[in-house]
Amino acid sequence: MSTVSVREFLYDPIAVFARVEKGEAIEVTRHGNVIAILSPVGSPMERYAHLVAQGKIKLKPVTAAGRHSMSHYEVPEDVDPMALLLAEREEDDRRSTWTRPRWSPG
Repeated sequence: MSTVSVREFLYDPIAVFARVEKGEAIEVTRHGNVIAILSPVGSPMERYAHLVAQGKIKLKPVTAAGRHSMSHYEVPEDVDPMALLLAEREEDDRRSTWTRPRWSPG
């Protein structure tokens, strides 16, 4: 992975993005500290491969075995799912005891 300073990035962002489009991951630094990592779009494994290789993170193994036990909510097309999630979280924060959610898993 290569590194560019904020100054270099601001001087020619198009060239930096062109390098990323070609598959290069680039660390952006300010005063020698990494403040951002620009990486090509890809699968989650591709995005985190360099961090795994450096030993900075460990990924948990993921299987589809337990997905049937995960909650699933049917959301009408005209409703923003993020708005529903945030409303549910806000409501949970206000409740002192747990009660059944407004939406039941499908």
